Amino acid sequence: MIIESFNLKISPTIGQVSAEYRVPAASKCLMTLAHGAGAGMNHPFMATLASSLAELGVATLRFNFPFTEHKKGRPDSPAVAHETIAAAISHAHKKYPSLPLFAAGKSFGGRMTSQYLSVTSRPEVKGIVFYGFPLHAAGKPSIERAEHLHAVNVNMLFLQGTKDDLAAWDLIESVCSSLPRASLVRIEGANHMFKAGKQDLLPLLARATLDWIESRQIFKLKKGNKNVRNMEQKGTGKKKAAKKEGKA
Repeated sequence: MIIESFNLKISPTIGQVSAEYRVPAASKCLMTLAHGAGAGMNHPFMATLASSLAELGVATLRFNFPFTEHKKGRPDSPAVAHETIAAAISHAHKKYPSLPLFAAGKSFGGRMTSQYLSVTSRPEVKGIVFYGFPLHAAGKPSIERAEHLHAVNVNMLFLQGTKDDLAAWDLIESVCSSLPRASLVRIEGANHMFKAGKQDLLPLLARATLDWIESRQIFKLKKGNKNVRNMEQKGTGKKKAAKKEGKA
């Protein structure tokens, strides 16, 4: 396992931010992993997710957005966030050019990633993984935040909890059904932070990520394929399951 902490240079005007590679031996692929609006790259969710992915052979590059790096309360503008994501993608591809590259993010980090890739061609990026896409503000259901997703030209994996107050299930399901390149995984009972009682869902998220990369063969995924799966956590009276809904 290679763990490398460094400063990621964004631009002369924006400066640099903290970043960390976690690269297991015999890595299968590499993902940039952007944090959400409420916590930075070293939040337990982010760090534990990176560790869970590494256990499955998925390398990650976590990094801070400038607002987190400088301890500002308000998230960066989209322009600054996009430039930060661009720098992370470029650094990852340059450092590990032989590893298939994906871009991922938690909440705000995922939305900024898809916004960037909806207007910028990055052929080295093979897909996007959303760990809780923030479709709307809490209590204000809408789908306006998803409009740019129709311009994204790579495959997308949405990992969404059924009790996510930032993405009503019927709305996120409808959005994903309208996107030919989208796959949606239903995490039963989970909220926006992927909390569902006492269950540890991070290994489940990591496994679903790898399943999408491997079993779906997304490098050759034909346009028009959709995949919606239901995943229930292990526990009293529950079994882990994966069910396909709609077209396979």
